[in-house]
Amino acid sequence: MWRWAKYLVRKSPSRIAAVPEPSLRTLDSQYRFHRCASRPSLSIWRRKKELGKEGLIVAKELKRLRSDPVRFDRYMRSSVSRLLRSDLVSVLAEFQRQDQVFLSMKLYDVVRKEIWYRPDMYFYRDMLMMLARNKKVDETKRVWEDLKREEVLFDQHTFGDLVRAFLDGGLPSVAIDIYDEMRQSPDPPLSLPYRVILKGLLPYPELREKVKDDFSELFPGMIVYDPPEDLFEDENEDGRTGSEDD
Repeated sequence: MWRWAKYLVRKSPSRIAAVPEPSLRTLDSQYRFHRCASRPSLSIWRRKKELGKEGLIVAKELKRLRSDPVRFDRYMRSSVSRLLRSDLVSVLAEFQRQDQVFLSMKLYDVVRKEIWYRPDMYFYRDMLMMLARNKKVDETKRVWEDLKREEVLFDQHTFGDLVRAFLDGGLPSVAIDIYDEMRQSPDPPLSLPYRVILKGLLPYPELREKVKDDFSELFPGMIVYDPPEDLFEDENEDGRTGSEDD
């Protein structure tokens, strides 16, 4: 009986240490920690790309050997394949910046074979932007087939930038093909990308009318600015006058 009484005293609520309730500051800090921990990491193709010493050496050697296919392929297998991910990404970004189409396509193939590679919208966007600047149709078709196979989806703003890039590059047929893909996208349409496209279509009035009709259907009540019809005629006449004066 005495043992049972001691057991009850030992287990009584008065002997149990009180657990302090968490303060509002503690709860807020814990919430912010879990929110940041669950946030997805920034795409490697959107991070700042700095060309390190190893990447700089590889970039210079690839440019030097590009005219020698045998030595070039040997160097690709021996050195480029051993680059760290950050160096490989930086070298590709540098070749894209320099509009080195051949070298960019070579590293594009290397990247897609890496074990760490994951299909990424920004990876394909940068490639297509570079190809648009250099008016490369065949390479564009190849890259587009790859991204379709990998089920990469562009957002509306990226679609608009790509269409505009190919229009500015003088490839309206490719631009319209991408525009058709944009129209079939599951993302809801936005007015700003359409305005970007319409501005790039000023030299192509027939195509512009088609996109303008789509814009009016998607965004009723919004106004599209139409420049004067003689705008380009005046520019052409000024160009001819300048050439005659020369």
